[in-house]
Amino acid sequence: MALTDVAIRNAKPKAKPFKLGDSLGLFLLVQPSGGKLWRLKYRIDGREKKLGLGTYPEVSLSEARRRRDDARELIAAGKDPSREKQRDILQARAMAGNSFAGIAEEYCDKRKRDGDNGWAPATATRSEYLLSQLRGSIGRMPINEIEPADVLEAVRKIERRGNLESARRTLQLASMVFRYAIATARLRSDPTRDLRGALTAPRVVHYGAITEAKRVGELLRSIDGYEGYGLTKLAMQLAPHVFVRPGELRHALWDEIDFDGALWTIPAAKTKMRKDHRVPLSRQAVALFREIHNITGPVGYVFPSIRTRQRPMSENTINAGLRRLGYSSDEMTAHGFRAMASTLLNESGKWHPDAIERALAHGDSDKVRAAYHRGAHWQERVEMAQWWSDYLDQMRKGADIVPLHGRATV
Repeated sequence: MALTDVAIRNAKPKAKPFKLGDSLGLFLLVQPSGGKLWRLKYRIDGREKKLGLGTYPEVSLSEARRRRDDARELIAAGKDPSREKQRDILQARAMAGNSFAGIAEEYCDKRKRDGDNGWAPATATRSEYLLSQLRGSIGRMPINEIEPADVLEAVRKIERRGNLESARRTLQLASMVFRYAIATARLRSDPTRDLRGALTAPRVVHYGAITEAKRVGELLRSIDGYEGYGLTKLAMQLAPHVFVRPGELRHALWDEIDFDGALWTIPAAKTKMRKDHRVPLSRQAVALFREIHNITGPVGYVFPSIRTRQRPMSENTINAGLRRLGYSSDEMTAHGFRAMASTLLNESGKWHPDAIERALAHGDSDKVRAAYHRGAHWQERVEMAQWWSDYLDQMRKGADIVPLHGRATV
C-alpha cells in the first residue's frame, strides 16, 4: 500500500528502526531518534543494494518518488545509481576545487610562499581582499567556464562604485589567477587577455609630500605640538628620521632594533624588494626608539594597535594624525616622508645618488651593481642618516636652513 503524508507524519519512533513501504522499492526508514530517511531498494547485476534519497520532511513524498523514478531510469540503462551518485559527489568536489575562488586561494597561498619573490604581508592582504570582491560573481564558477564578459561585468561592479584603481588591480590579479590555472593544466587560455582598455583608466595620484625646507620645519613643529594619542605622535616624529615605507614602520618589531649598533634591520619578508633592509639610526632616531621602548617594549610591535598588542597600529593612523594637524592628503601623507627625504637629500648635493637610493630601499635591476652598492655606500649612509637628522632639527628650529652644496668627504 502506497504511503501518504498523513501516515508519514503520524509515524512514531520505536525502540528499533522500522520501515514504511511505498512502491517500486521506495520505503521510509524511521529511526529510534525520530529521524525519517528515504531509501530505495533495487537490484543490479543480481545483487540487492540500497540508495539513500534524503530525509523527511526536507525531501517530501512527491520528491522522493521523483528521485526513485530517476534512479530506476539509470537502472534500466544498466547504470548503478549508487555509483552514479558517488561519481556526482566526486565531480562536484572536483568542480569546487576548480572554481575561480578555489584556484584564487591556491594562487595566493603560493605567492605568499614564493621565496624571494613572495608577497609581502601587506601585498598579500590587499590582493586577497581584492580577489574576494569577485566571489559573488565568478567565484563559484568552474574556471574553464568563465567568459571574458563574466570577468568584465564582475570588475565593472567595482568600477561603478568609483573604485577605478581597485577595479584595474582586481582585473590584473584575476589575470594572474587564470594564468596560474593555465600553468597547472586546468585552463587553456586567459579570458582577460582581450579586456585590455575595457576599464576606465584611473587618474594617477601622487603621494602628498612637503619638500620645501621652510614648510618641513613648520610640519615638524606641528608634529611636536600634536595633542592626540601619544604613540601616534612618536610615530610621526620618528617617520622623517628613518623615512621607511609606512607599512615597514607599522610592522616594526623590537627584536629588529639594535640599540648598541644603532641599527634597524627590516627582514626581507616585510620589504617591497624582498631583501633585508638595514637602516642606520641617528642619535635622534635612537633616542625616539628608546622613548617608545619605555611604552611598548621590550617585545612585540614597536607601534601596537590601540586595541591589542597582537597587531600593529592601523595603516591610517599616521595619515589620520596628519589630517588632525590640518594637512590634507594632497599636502602630506605618511608615505610623503620618503619623498621629503629623497628630495632634500638629493638637493643638498652632499650624498651619492646611489647611497640615497639604497637608503630608500629602491631596487636595482642590475644584481651585480646592486650587490656592490649595498656595501660600497654603507658608511656614507651612516653619515647621511646623522646629517639628515641634524638637518631636520635645524629646520624644526627655523634656523638657517639653506643646505650646503657639494659632496661630503666620506
